[in-house]
Amino acid sequence: MKAHDGMYIDGAWRPAVGSDLIEVVNPADGQVIAQVPAGTEEDVDAAVRAARAALPGWAATAPAERAALIGALRDALLARTGELAETITAELGSPLGFSKAVHVGAPIAVATSYAELASSYAFEERVGNSIVLLEPIGVVAAITPWNYPLHQVVAKVAPALAAGCTLVLKPAEDTPLTAQLFAEAVHEVGIPAGVFNLVTGTGPVAGQALAAHEGVDLVSFTGSTAVGKQIGATAGAAVKRVALELGGKSANVILPGADLVKAVAAGVGHVMNNSGQSCNALTRMLVHRDHYEEAVSLAAAAVADYPTGDPREAGVRVGPVVNAKQHERVRGFITKGLEEGARLVAGGPDAPLEQGYFVAPTVFADVTPDMTIAQEEIFGPVLSILRYEDEEEALNIANGTVYGLGGAVWAADDATAVAFARRMDTGQVDINGGRFNVLAPFGGYKQSGVGRELGAHGLAEYLQTKSLQF
Repeated sequence: MKAHDGMYIDGAWRPAVGSDLIEVVNPADGQVIAQVPAGTEEDVDAAVRAARAALPGWAATAPAERAALIGALRDALLARTGELAETITAELGSPLGFSKAVHVGAPIAVATSYAELASSYAFEERVGNSIVLLEPIGVVAAITPWNYPLHQVVAKVAPALAAGCTLVLKPAEDTPLTAQLFAEAVHEVGIPAGVFNLVTGTGPVAGQALAAHEGVDLVSFTGSTAVGKQIGATAGAAVKRVALELGGKSANVILPGADLVKAVAAGVGHVMNNSGQSCNALTRMLVHRDHYEEAVSLAAAAVADYPTGDPREAGVRVGPVVNAKQHERVRGFITKGLEEGARLVAGGPDAPLEQGYFVAPTVFADVTPDMTIAQEEIFGPVLSILRYEDEEEALNIANGTVYGLGGAVWAADDATAVAFARRMDTGQVDINGGRFNVLAPFGGYKQSGVGRELGAHGLAEYLQTKSLQF
């Protein structure tokens, strides 16, 4: 795979300060496919200084001009769809069809939304005897995860650019090649030097240096709750803004009267897509006792529609998990489920293929709310099915974790589903199979995060407020 041996800082690729490298591994076969530089504190400092220097000019650029450049960036990404999809498949292991449709398709839609929003957003308004101005927060540290390596980048970069902010991106060390391709697109469309900067590196070194840098005004982080707490503490000590999109343990509540076949099939798919590596995956399926065994049988059968294998091959729907550490972690959770008494109805801890970091699509029944697999984020293709007696118990189970990111409710009609969803402690709920909306705010309650991404709410995260009194 193509890889740059430097950092993209101040509009150019420049050599890294240090000599350490990060190996990029194809999770389908464990082979090293590229190397990128491991950024140092000095690299981060250079990038932040470039972003700080570029801030006044970019903040003063007309919103319509910023919108036009975001639209041009969208077009550049669209033109690179094939290369981006192949790169994501190579470094993440996502099946190629899913890489094209979702990993590339979704961020293009997000970029489109911000190209339109940047030119129409009300950056000032009259309130009584005041004019309220919404101004860019400043320099943004964008720290992104590996599970959606292009979408998470665009979901931070596009609104930051729309708001008039400059930024430094530190992508996950597992998927830096996608971020480098994104930087190429930024350069190609002529976004001014210093407005966007890229530093590859590890979290403990480059990520920590970026979060702690005194020249950063906002840290936008997507990743684990554990790391999010560390970043929040670092940012809080410096009294700088944070936006944290963290973990989840989302409940898929199937109420009596719902289309059980459709609800179970959709729920299984939600967990198996991207090999279960989605923070909002519906990993807990809640079913009324009268329909429980039928749902378990349906789920076990539905898994057969998600064959595991080489993500480049046609028909494969579940690729490997991202790396060896994640491979062992997910299989460890499956073993823990068995030890705690859950009933295995599909899959299991044994690797389905000898080579690569593959996990068998797994379904557990007879899961109780206190089990580890019902409480902790697994981040793999593992579904837990829980039984409930009535709606109040279903609600208690759904709300009974430290997380509150996503969720779903299925019922005989939308009104019944909405009434239940209103009582869920979570940031987003799909109603009877509702589709993902790039214009709607995405983010969590409780330990699932702080702030929102996407749409106008996502843009607001990158703005600060000033009022002029007359």
